[in-house]
Amino acid sequence: MLNERAVELGRLIGQSPEYQAVKRANATLTDDKEAMALLQKMEGLRTAAQQMIERGEQPTAEMEQELDSLLTQVQTNPTYQRVMVTNENFDKIMVQVNQWILDGMRKGAASPIITLG
Repeated sequence: MLNERAVELGRLIGQSPEYQAVKRANATLTDDKEAMALLQKMEGLRTAAQQMIERGEQPTAEMEQELDSLLTQVQTNPTYQRVMVTNENFDKIMVQVNQWILDGMRKGAASPIITLG
């Protein structure tokens, strides 16, 4: 019974306008060649910097400057901005859902009567 309700909750969340907006924004980002190239280049630089740090080396000033430049370019990309906004909106919904679940758990724990339906 509990798993059925959890599946139903998941289905409802998946149908929410906020989740659908996240899916559309991510698909648009994947199709945006410029944004994806920036993100891939930035990830490559981050990986290289992390490997240097793990070896006890310091990333170069040029690497840091390039990362800053790429970050600025990514953050000002309209497609990327839409992804960030839709993710923030969806996160707000999930915080509210989690609060409703916690409220239900508190009420259920305080109730002397156990009901499954």
